[in-house]
Amino acid sequence: MTLHLRRPDIPEPATPVRPESLLSRAHSGLAEKTPSSPESSMLARASRGVVVALLRRMTRDTLTVIESAEAAGSSGSTTTTYGRPDDLSATIEIRDPRAWVSLVREGSIGLGRGYVEGWWHSDNPVDVVRIIIRNIRPVDELRNRIGERTHVITDRIRRILPRADRHRNREDISSHYDLGNDFFHLFLDPTMTYSSGIFPHPEATMEQASLTKYDTLIDSLGLTSEHHLLEIGTGWGGMAIRAAERTGCRVTTTTISEAQLEVATERVEAAGLDDQVTLLNSDWRDLDGEFDRVVSVEMIEAVDWRDYDHYFATIERCLTPDGRASLQAICVPDRRYERTKNTEDYIRRFIFPGGFLPSMGAIGRSVANGTGLQLIGFNDFSAHYAETLRRWRAAFDSRLDAIRDLGLDERFTRLWRFYLAYCEAGFRERHCTVNHIHLAGSAWRDSLSTAPPVMN
Repeated sequence: MTLHLRRPDIPEPATPVRPESLLSRAHSGLAEKTPSSPESSMLARASRGVVVALLRRMTRDTLTVIESAEAAGSSGSTTTTYGRPDDLSATIEIRDPRAWVSLVREGSIGLGRGYVEGWWHSDNPVDVVRIIIRNIRPVDELRNRIGERTHVITDRIRRILPRADRHRNREDISSHYDLGNDFFHLFLDPTMTYSSGIFPHPEATMEQASLTKYDTLIDSLGLTSEHHLLEIGTGWGGMAIRAAERTGCRVTTTTISEAQLEVATERVEAAGLDDQVTLLNSDWRDLDGEFDRVVSVEMIEAVDWRDYDHYFATIERCLTPDGRASLQAICVPDRRYERTKNTEDYIRRFIFPGGFLPSMGAIGRSVANGTGLQLIGFNDFSAHYAETLRRWRAAFDSRLDAIRDLGLDERFTRLWRFYLAYCEAGFRERHCTVNHIHLAGSAWRDSLSTAPPVMN
């Protein structure tokens, strides 16, 4: 069987690259203040004192901090090592005192802002973030307990507050995915897969990992030529094309990204699959019809937690009673879920506006409370996402000249590099996980030949 998943070579830009929306979210009045003014200097010294006090309490790993004279508030640069010899070590260079202020004011948002603005730098931002995650766990646990005890009240308040409407959802999706297809071409593999792969062996290419991921989902669904598959979240068409070509099934897939729809349509036509694959530019809430199988790859992260019941009810409404569904979802541990409802981090502020990560428990509760679907299994493959992100970051760094040729400046480059590093660190430390979640309709019955595969 011939597969047509390779991206076409596009010699000239097909769509403009539009980084303005993401960059505008990284704007801060702090960047415009003169760091040497008396007020700024006093705030920077106080902020530095807070951070240094925390660094002195490090219980594992080592972090070497090199400060410029201005950042240290001294006559010369300084170098100090914190923590104790352990598994990880990293070096961070503080180039501007505003790095201290942004970190104290905004936590992970300020950490990322400082990197974007060049106020601090490290050749190994992944391990910097990993060391921070490891050493703030006691503080994190306190915040988790507070979130668990207050969520009953905060949930009631947030449920009556306005939430993003469909127009805002499209704007949020557009600000990220419509950056420009030519940009994503530069660091994704030939399948144009922008989600975690599954590496069949350590030497596998990124393309092989992406195809293995698609095949794992296809196998979990037991797809055959008799089935009609609904995909919620098209991406650039990789899953739809792979499923149609490998099994001969019909596919209906939907997205609200205009840029992704354009390329997915071109790829489906190039593969000669027009009669098998139907592409929609439709919100998930508007889906109708009945399908034998449903798949969704890293799309639930764009769904507000207040809409989970509606989301899974939509899946059930579109699924035949004996059908099956598989989701690929990035999750936060249940212990952190209640807190994350009311907090914002670097990713939600600068990279995926409107995004929200579920937990396995939250998914299970919505499935149980609002549907008759059966939760029949799940697989965790978080280490594969860490490796996926490492590969993307290496590809991104290898194409810097081409990225600059698209008109993307150093500030955007640092924004994107820190995003990839921040996420890789999160998966390596299991601060977040990625899972395949398998559901079945109320009339589905298990058998040895149709049970979802178990990943080792």
